[in-house]
Amino acid sequence: MSTPPTAAVVVLAAGSGSRVGAEVNKVLLPLHGHPLLAWSVRTALEVPGVDPVVVVHRAGERADVGTALLPVIGEREVLLVEGGATRQESEQAALGVLAPRVAAGGVDVIAIHDGARPLAGAELFAAAIATARRYGGAVPTVEPAGLLPRDPATAPTPGGTGARLVGVQTPQAFRAVPLIEAYAAAAEAGFDGTDTAASFAQFAPAGLEVRAVPSGPGNLKVTFAEDLRAAERLAD
Repeated sequence: MSTPPTAAVVVLAAGSGSRVGAEVNKVLLPLHGHPLLAWSVRTALEVPGVDPVVVVHRAGERADVGTALLPVIGEREVLLVEGGATRQESEQAALGVLAPRVAAGGVDVIAIHDGARPLAGAELFAAAIATARRYGGAVPTVEPAGLLPRDPATAPTPGGTGARLVGVQTPQAFRAVPLIEAYAAAAEAGFDGTDTAASFAQFAPAGLEVRAVPSGPGNLKVTFAEDLRAAERLAD
């Protein structure tokens, strides 16, 4: 009996700590005893059917990221890859690592998550992956709006039709083959998307839907110092 394909989770950790007021990468800041990044990776590893997890780190931070993750990964496989100067380049680096597994049929869905969103639950990851596997793509959304698509008409909806303004979060999940193809086309076109969904919507083959997955304000992104304090309260 053949082994069913798995979902890969990419955790982006190639940012900085400038806006949060830290001298180190914000994903290495502590949250109740573990770095922010470790929370996301530990949660991704708890999701059934996820293998591998890929962490995209900043240049020169491989050792620090590896040390931060050792207490939470156990015997599981976590791949470290150096990111680029932009989010698009960092995502492309992760997809390059996963491409052989996708081509071999071992990975059929890829979810991409911000390491600065430490409180995304395993249920949200699982829902995004299942939705992407069924329809093509999935994006967690929340009201009231936070970050908006450049074109509001592209905002995903629960039923897949119509348009409404929503705050877009991560993890965002997509079928692996069209995602890799979309990023190859984006690179050729010099396209630099604001998030994974932007590149997928622009360059993925026709006929795939990106569905909204309900999320909530608890899945906050740590951008400023007050966000870290809010995360500490929510994680209590």
